[in-house]
Amino acid sequence: MEWRDQGFLISQRRHGESSVIIDVFTQSHGRHSGVVRGGAGRKLGPILQPGAQLDLTWRARLADQLGSFSVEPLRSRTYAAISDRVALAGLNTVCALLHFCLPERAAHPALYENTKFLLDLLEHPEVWPLAYVKWELQLLEEVGFGLDLSACAVTGSLQDLVYVSPKTGRAVSRQGAGEWADRLLPLPPVLRGVGDGSPAEIAQALGTTGHFLQHHVAPSLGNRALPEARARFLTALNRPR
Repeated sequence: MEWRDQGFLISQRRHGESSVIIDVFTQSHGRHSGVVRGGAGRKLGPILQPGAQLDLTWRARLADQLGSFSVEPLRSRTYAAISDRVALAGLNTVCALLHFCLPERAAHPALYENTKFLLDLLEHPEVWPLAYVKWELQLLEEVGFGLDLSACAVTGSLQDLVYVSPKTGRAVSRQGAGEWADRLLPLPPVLRGVGDGSPAEIAQALGTTGHFLQHHVAPSLGNRALPEARARFLTALNRPR
């Protein structure tokens, strides 16, 4: 068995004395693992960093085996993020959530393209947080927990949508919320693609998407804890620059 694809490195762990097992998010084969022989050495070690875009060839005797990768670097992103704490924390969060949320060997071509776009924006901190919010919304959609923010779940209204149901992920208008408003999640305009997103709106938006990651996605994966990288990213994002 053999295939060739491009992908981003999202995690790695040591395997023996000089090899590593890498987890990559590929364009056509989804999240996929394999051994890189010599991956812990001086030649390949600097290449195999979070977010690195790689040209990958995977080989195995049988399709269900772990297999091995040969890798060629296409683009490094660690160096673009290393000088900015928000960018570095964001890069680590993207990698951690892809590893956490995605099943193995299932292609997500639209998410792959959006991830590439997001990582290419790491050097633009003025727009990166907003792009990240949109990416996290798409991630929820891809794993089956997308939010429906098009109309009020109670009244059907398209106006004054200011809440999200924490159970259904559907929008709720101010009128439709009534006395239940304090039990609903905020729906800042940025979640509906409106405006550039102030820091306060970005924080609100990530609080809402975080609820669905923690209380819907994580339980579906066996109640695993969300990656700590996301909490560190939120801390870095909310800290004055």
